[in-house]
Amino acid sequence: MSEPTDHAAQTIVSTTTDHGDITLRERATPGGVVHELVVNGVFAMDTVDTTTEVALAERALALVESPRRVLVGGLGLGFTAWNVLKDRRVERVDVVEREEALVEWSRLALAPTLGLVGRHPRAHLHVADRRDVLTGDASAATPGDMGGPWDVILLDVDNGPSFLVHDDNGGLYGADALRATLAKVVPGGVLAIWAAQPEPDLAARLAELAPTQEILVEVHRGGRDLTYALYVARAATAAS
Repeated sequence: MSEPTDHAAQTIVSTTTDHGDITLRERATPGGVVHELVVNGVFAMDTVDTTTEVALAERALALVESPRRVLVGGLGLGFTAWNVLKDRRVERVDVVEREEALVEWSRLALAPTLGLVGRHPRAHLHVADRRDVLTGDASAATPGDMGGPWDVILLDVDNGPSFLVHDDNGGLYGADALRATLAKVVPGGVLAIWAAQPEPDLAARLAELAPTQEILVEVHRGGRDLTYALYVARAATAAS
C-alpha cells in the first residue's frame, strides 16, 4: 500500500479588495484537512502548526491577573482569537480586521476555527484599520466602543516589522505608534507582538517605552528549525 500524500490546495473562496487579493484554500494531508490563507499571491498562514498563535495568547494572558477585555489585531484564520476565548477570565474579545471579506468568511464558518471565532458570543469582530484603532486617529471612525482601554492587546497582523503582509502596516511598529498603542492598555496590562524572527530593533523601541521581554518560540516546520519571537511590554501602573 502506498503512503498517503498531500494533495494540491483547492480554492474555497477568493476576492479582490482595496488592499489586494485574499484567497482561502484547503488541501488534504495525511493528518487531515489543512486551511491556508494567501494574501496578494503570498502565503500568509496555514493550520499546519499553530504553536505561535497559542503561545502569543497564553503567554500574554498569563501575565495579567484579570484580562477581562482583550483586543486582537488581525483575524487571520482565527487561532489567536480562539486561544484567547479559551481563557474563561476573558469577558470580551475585540478582533480588528480591515478586510471585510475575511470577517464575512468567519461568520460563514468557511474554515473551522475561523467559524468558531466568528460565531462566538464573547467575540466582537470589527472591520477597521488597526492603525486607526490603536493610534487613536481622531479623523477615523472607529466602530462601536472601540476606544479602549484593554487589559491585553495582541498584534498578530504581520510576520513582524521585517516581513510585512502589507507594506503600510510598517507604521504600527514605529515608536510613536507603539507609544499610542501602549496608551490603550490599562495600567499593568500588556501589549504583545508576534514576529517570525527575532526583531532587536523592535525590542529596543519597546524597551524605551515600557518594561519588555522577548520570548523565543522554537518550531520545527517543513524540515527546518525556526525561531519565532514574542515581544511583551507591560503598561505602567498608576503608582509608577
